[in-house]
Amino acid sequence: MSDLFASAGLQNDAPRPLADRLRPRSLAEVVGQEHLTGPDGSLTRLLSGKSFGSLVFWGPPGTGKTTVARLLAHETDLKFEQISAIFSGIADLKKVFEAARQRRTMGQGTLLFVDEIHRFNRAQLDAFLPVMEDGTVTLVGATTENPSFELNAALLSRARVLLFRSLDDAAIAKLLVRAEALTERPLPLDEEARGVLVRMADGDGRACLTLAEEVWRSAKRDEIFDAATLQDIVQRRAPIYDKSQEGHYNLISALHKTVRGSDPDAALYYLCRMLDGGEDRLFIARRLVRMAVEDIGLADPQALVVATAAKDAFDFLGSPEGELALAQVTVYLACAPKSNAVYNAYKAATRVAKEHGSLPPPRTILNGSTKLMRKIGYGEGYRYDHDEPDAFSGQDYWPEALGRQRFYEPTDRGMETRYGDRLDHWDALRKQRRAEER
Repeated sequence: MSDLFASAGLQNDAPRPLADRLRPRSLAEVVGQEHLTGPDGSLTRLLSGKSFGSLVFWGPPGTGKTTVARLLAHETDLKFEQISAIFSGIADLKKVFEAARQRRTMGQGTLLFVDEIHRFNRAQLDAFLPVMEDGTVTLVGATTENPSFELNAALLSRARVLLFRSLDDAAIAKLLVRAEALTERPLPLDEEARGVLVRMADGDGRACLTLAEEVWRSAKRDEIFDAATLQDIVQRRAPIYDKSQEGHYNLISALHKTVRGSDPDAALYYLCRMLDGGEDRLFIARRLVRMAVEDIGLADPQALVVATAAKDAFDFLGSPEGELALAQVTVYLACAPKSNAVYNAYKAATRVAKEHGSLPPPRTILNGSTKLMRKIGYGEGYRYDHDEPDAFSGQDYWPEALGRQRFYEPTDRGMETRYGDRLDHWDALRKQRRAEER
């Protein structure tokens, strides 16, 4: 039906979105991906030989993945076939593969573009392997998710991954200029509003052009919108942030590392990115508690108290009031002295505990609660530290087969300086007690 529609020329009169009308006709017209399509770009180099292998395009929405795939097919005289993993199953793949085989017998190759390829399950992804290997199709898969996690290793070993970047402000601005030239109408925005529109696009070229269309449709004759009016008209597009996918993990990683790196301003920025994207506030609160124990520890014992108090404050206040408590603890943790000494000690002690099995503690520190237990030595010779000089007995508490270990090494930062001095003092007393016993 679509072919009949096109052959009758009716598609020229059908309404088409601005993004479709402005679709580049050559790789040189693609904006924002110069590392791929520029004179020295990866795709430009691949095309110099008029052939290329299977590819995976990884990048955010609206960065030109579909457009570039179409242009690649045109540049290499391949038949362009497009399917979406959302709507296609094994039966659909078999039809596409069979059609490609028929074309191949007549000397025509096929570029199969699979949108949202990460939506296919493992069995469906495996179905591509034979037709990729024998050249039936040249696969170009597009994904917004990290291929390392979402695609199986067998497919990735047969394809090259190319990274598409979010469009920067200059690329978005260039798209708007092209849109004005195509429509022969300037955008009815003042300078500030134009800048706001660019930022609203959030690196998505398709979103930018969709927003521009909304502006043109809303403007009356000779009307110019300011930034506030623009936001009322287009209702500000939500940030690209999928709480269950990579954006979620990228931003929590950024928040954690900026807190660890003692940069409160960067930490606040990533916190607000997550809040603005709709992240579960209690998920953030739990991670802040984790940061307090993993990266600050005993350098500032109050960090854990502050972090758990912030979680309780959010529970009590709810959103949006409670979000200020999350901001406060984020700044506190970023500004606190840092130590992972307890974290490292815990990992080391865990390793030793697993390696040495069920070693019994010395009988000295076992509780002799029955006559039999006391008879065989439970609790014999135990010295009550509070009754000892300096409230320190210096006893050996380690299993005999293991011997004394040292896991916790305090840093010279924050409160841990005191703990280090205290441990050194106890070590000296322990040696003194041993000498006295001999």
